[in-house]
Amino acid sequence: MNGSVRAPGRQAAFGFIFAAAVMNAVSFGLMIPVLPNLIRSFFGATSAASTASAADWQFIFGVTWGGMQFVSGPVLGMLSDRFGRRPVMLISIFGLALDFLVMAFAPTLAWLLLGRVLNGATAASFSTANAYVADISTPASRARNFGWMSAAFSVGFLLGPAAGGFLATISVHIGSFHMDPLRTPFLAAAGLCAINWVYGLIVLPESLPPERRIVSFEWRRANPVASLSLLRSHRDLLPLAGVNFLFQLAQQVLPNVFVLYTTLRYHWSLAFLGITFVITGALGILVQSFAVAPVVRRIGERGAVMTGAAAGVAGFLIYALAPSGAWYFLGMPVFAFMGLMQPGLQGLMTQHVSPMEQGRLQGANQSTGGIAAIIGPTVFPLSFAFALRAWPSVPGLPILIAAALLGLSLIVAWRFARPTAPRVAVA
Repeated sequence: MNGSVRAPGRQAAFGFIFAAAVMNAVSFGLMIPVLPNLIRSFFGATSAASTASAADWQFIFGVTWGGMQFVSGPVLGMLSDRFGRRPVMLISIFGLALDFLVMAFAPTLAWLLLGRVLNGATAASFSTANAYVADISTPASRARNFGWMSAAFSVGFLLGPAAGGFLATISVHIGSFHMDPLRTPFLAAAGLCAINWVYGLIVLPESLPPERRIVSFEWRRANPVASLSLLRSHRDLLPLAGVNFLFQLAQQVLPNVFVLYTTLRYHWSLAFLGITFVITGALGILVQSFAVAPVVRRIGERGAVMTGAAAGVAGFLIYALAPSGAWYFLGMPVFAFMGLMQPGLQGLMTQHVSPMEQGRLQGANQSTGGIAAIIGPTVFPLSFAFALRAWPSVPGLPILIAAALLGLSLIVAWRFARPTAPRVAVA
């Protein structure tokens, strides 16, 4: 059996990968409401000066994390092509647990940044998880499985911030030891990853048999620049990678300006913002979990990509131009259908490479996502600040830019997104 996944084990294997994606996403989401405040705590009492210093470091943390995704994704992807998905995933999950422990007990900002660097490197295991899904999916289940993977990330990022905010109110006492409540979510994230690692160690089978692995690991092909050459080596793959990059970059707008934009324009409170997070996340989960499979059956993966891109453009336009909060809410169900785009893209891209290249492909995708994570925190906040100073009647300028990026991706997808002949399922 070579330790590989066979047909009867596919569902169980996918169940673990789905659970791993949820737990990993939750562990990241836990940090969203607390990391900025933890950074600020190193600068003393809350003040304008300490907040400004924290903002500077938050930018450094964001760019560093994206940079590590850019560098590490291809390495982990090629390692999984050479040695199999299982060992790479287990080592990454274990490393992620250690990273969160470093961040939980970091005595200085330098240590906290080190934890964030390691975190960005091990978080690139998401690429290995997607390669695993490509290994075990049949042509009929491929888009549905990638839809569920997208839903797993949405579930994690929906539950994580709420849980992080709650955990940040809890103090940990062990004997005479007392932990700052702001660090409790990091400890919880480490625990989630440790549980995930133990579970995977026990139940996770290998999905890539030895005969389908690459012969040797080559560092010259594992660096991020060389990994992107894979996207050029297949005629129809590079345009799809361009669509993926534009999608990833457009998605950066809401994490970077949503809170500032909605509190300024609609005067929403923090409590009401929490409600909007829940509604947006729930709508996305419904689309990714239950709409992807029937849509792909009816109009194919190319159709799903184009429908998702069109919905994203429409949703962003409503968000950017909505004169009131009520109009903004009307855009939410439209925007949710952008969730069709990623599963359709993944389904198309995995068809253009061999089983031995799935890890490398996902690593290259992780690198493009890392580039988007570096560019996004610069483009969107700066364009928002520019609009407020020079064009105050259009505060939604960064969201309009995101709509334009998705519009461009729609044009590229219409021109170049084509499926290949059906591929024989991995047995």
